[in-house]
Amino acid sequence: MSTYVHFTEQQKEQARQTDLAALLQSRGEELKRSGSEYEWKDGSAKVTIRGNLWYHQYDQEGGDAISFVRRFYDKDYPQALEFLLGGKAGTLITSPPIEKKKETEKFELPKHNATMNRVYAYLLIRRGINKSILNAFVGEKMIYESAEYHNAVFVGYDQAGQPRHANLRGTGEKSTFKGNAPGSRPEYSFHWQGKSDSLYLFEAPIDLLSYISMHTYNWREHSYAACCGVGERVLFQMLKDNPNLKKVYLCLDNDEAGQAANRRIRAKLQSQGIPSEILIPRCKDWNEELLNPEPQPEEESKEDELCLTLPF
Repeated sequence: MSTYVHFTEQQKEQARQTDLAALLQSRGEELKRSGSEYEWKDGSAKVTIRGNLWYHQYDQEGGDAISFVRRFYDKDYPQALEFLLGGKAGTLITSPPIEKKKETEKFELPKHNATMNRVYAYLLIRRGINKSILNAFVGEKMIYESAEYHNAVFVGYDQAGQPRHANLRGTGEKSTFKGNAPGSRPEYSFHWQGKSDSLYLFEAPIDLLSYISMHTYNWREHSYAACCGVGERVLFQMLKDNPNLKKVYLCLDNDEAGQAANRRIRAKLQSQGIPSEILIPRCKDWNEELLNPEPQPEEESKEDELCLTLPF
């Protein structure tokens, strides 16, 4: 027996007009003011908030307050309306609707530096990436060092071999910079295409490299992708372009945003009949797990035991 929750048109419109900045601030979220707009972070991706509207700069998608709650709080339509109309605060703050603006930017790769000394030092020493795996990606022109700022650049290509996406990560000792080059197309973010039927999806390129560094056996045979956030456009583009892919492993971060995205993406895969499995890192993310391996219990060797029992 199914149940149906009825909402009047007035209630739907009231929920739709919820001021998202006020909602996020009431839940302790950090926002950055930018003119008449606010910026909120979805993982490493920027979401623009203006009144009751939002726009995900990386996924190039947006909507109103209802779609915001459905996507970022992992709720269905009736749950989202109840959340916005009642919620825990019991107060609804509304604002007039504002028309969305969408800008398109030309994509260009950052200029290459003559050497990769800083990127190699950053990824090998500070991030613990396996050198042979790093060399494999560098050899495919998927990782390089930018001339300006010496960022690590993780390049994503389309099926024709044209660069369409660049994710940048600061390599300075105190740098926290990370982001995507203007005009990057999220459906072609950093990925490796193998021949097996398995595809592994991560939030960041460094998580992808970290996972492979911990699972090196036949790693080249599988496919891997970094969504550079918690979107799924690269996942479905790879499934479209590679009919050999039959199973997806969702490997997003071990935090609220990552696991909500895991559940959301898995539901979409299930609706299309695509098998999937969620893999959760022991730590916050796969790089943290690589850098903090689980201690193995020490075992006395049989040779040591014999030395203890044999007489002189």
